[in-house]
This record gives sequence, structure tokens and C-alpha cells, in this order.
Amino acid sequence: MRNVTIENVTEIVLESLGKNGDITPRNLEIMTSLIRHLHDFCREAKIQHHEFLYACDFLARAGQITDDKRQEFILLGDILGVEVLVDMLTHPIEGDESESTVLGPFYRENPPVLPKGASTVQKHFDDEETVYFEGYIRDANGKGIEGVMMDVWEDAPNGLYENHDPDQPDYNLRGRFLTDAEGHYAFRAVRPVPYPIPSDETAGELIRAMGHHPNRPGHMHFMISKDGYRSLVSQIFDSSSDFLEKDSVFAVKESLVAEFRPAGDEYDTDLYVRFDFVMKAAEAAALAAE
Repeated sequence: MRNVTIENVTEIVLESLGKNGDITPRNLEIMTSLIRHLHDFCREAKIQHHEFLYACDFLARAGQITDDKRQEFILLGDILGVEVLVDMLTHPIEGDESESTVLGPFYRENPPVLPKGASTVQKHFDDEETVYFEGYIRDANGKGIEGVMMDVWEDAPNGLYENHDPDQPDYNLRGRFLTDAEGHYAFRAVRPVPYPIPSDETAGELIRAMGHHPNRPGHMHFMISKDGYRSLVSQIFDSSSDFLEKDSVFAVKESLVAEFRPAGDEYDTDLYVRFDFVMKAAEAAALAAE
């Protein structure tokens, strides 16, 4: 029987890969790297057995509280900066293409499709500031793209997303909009405010273990898609918001910061934001990834 030691256990585990079943080249690459880094981490940090058991319990509890309103594993990945790193690895930027950033744990599928210029607001707050968002979605050659679906969502002035606030109507501050023949989009919403990500349960344990804070700057979420183009998940950050320099999930990028200016009378809102997006054709995106 082979003698397993601290020094040779990693190679023994690696040699087992694919011995009793097929394993794809990509799975072999991922598992090899995962095992090496995980074993090296345990050796470097001298992980003790009670700490291993705590980690197992931590992950089990994260799974137990994950549901359609709270995706705890995405939240944990955000706190560790993993989602933003994976997003940048997945969507390398070339030329004038718009930058992406994290999806986050609060996205909901199938919000209502609204006409261009409509409002996502279903419930008003005493301290809200209304905002008119508009801009153009263009291709790499500067041509407007017609029929792009823009999915938007944000927190309310109380700092809560509607699926975490029983006092907000279903799909409040969420909506989908299509660009017109020139690639123009427009909608009305409220000024997003800074808010703390959930700091209870396992997310809170992780934040406190890191000695970090839970706060995010004010931002509007976007998911932009059309057949023939690479989908874009991004955010627009309020240039005057707190926590721009210390976002709890490390998602702020300079190109995604916009000025919320006083609106003219023609917009019938308090504030105005102009922001354009550039989408990459799917073929170009596939070639860039090779």
C-alpha cells in the first residue's frame, strides 16, 4: 500500500484523475489547477481539522439559505472579488467595447417589457430623485443597433431591491426596453443610492472575517442582449456616490462612472444621465476568446 504523506498527497490525487472514467480536457485542466492550489493553500496556511470542519459547515449553511431571492454563493464570490475577476477573464475588452462588471445576486428574470421612455417606478418614496436615462447602443463601427433588449434593475431609495422588501410591488424598479432604429434607448427611474449588501448569515461572517465593510456605491444595473452580439452585463455608477473608491464587491470601473446632472424641463425628472454602450459582434467575441 502506498504511503501518503504531506509531500506526496497532491500528486497521488492528481494521478487519480481520469483513471476510472472519462474526463474532458477542460475538466482535467480545471481539476488539476484546483487540487494543486487547494492543497498548497492548506499547506501554506497550515489548515487545522476544526477549521476544515468549520469551512464545510459554512458552505452547507450557504447552500441552505440560497433561494430565488438570495443567491448566497454569488454573494460570497462578490465579497471575495471572484465574480469581478471571472467576468474580466470571460469578457476581455478590445477597442471601444463597453466594459462589463458583476451581475450580482439580486437579478430577476422576465421583468416587464416597457415602451421606450417609460418609468420603472411603481412605488414612490418621499426622498426619491427621479432620473431620465438615455443613450445609444452601437456596434464597433459606431452604427446604432436596433432591437437591443436592455434589462435594467436597481435598489429603491430605502436601499432595498424589491425582492428583499415586502413593501415594494413586484418588479418595482425593474424593466426591459428595446432600442429604436437608431439604437437609442430611454427610460425613467430613480437615483440609485448606496446600500449594504446582506451582512447576516454566511456573507456577514465572511465580511467580518475580512475586516471589510458591506457597502456599495449607488449604481444602475444593465443586461444588454441581441442575437449576433456578445451580451453585456454592466452597471452605471453615480459619480457623486459614496463608496466609489471602496466598493464592497470591487466592481467599480472608471469607464462606468457617469454624472447625474440636473434635468431640463423636457425630461420631467429631477436628474438626467446620458450613457452610451458599444457591443461586440458575436463572431469577433468568439475569435478574441480563442
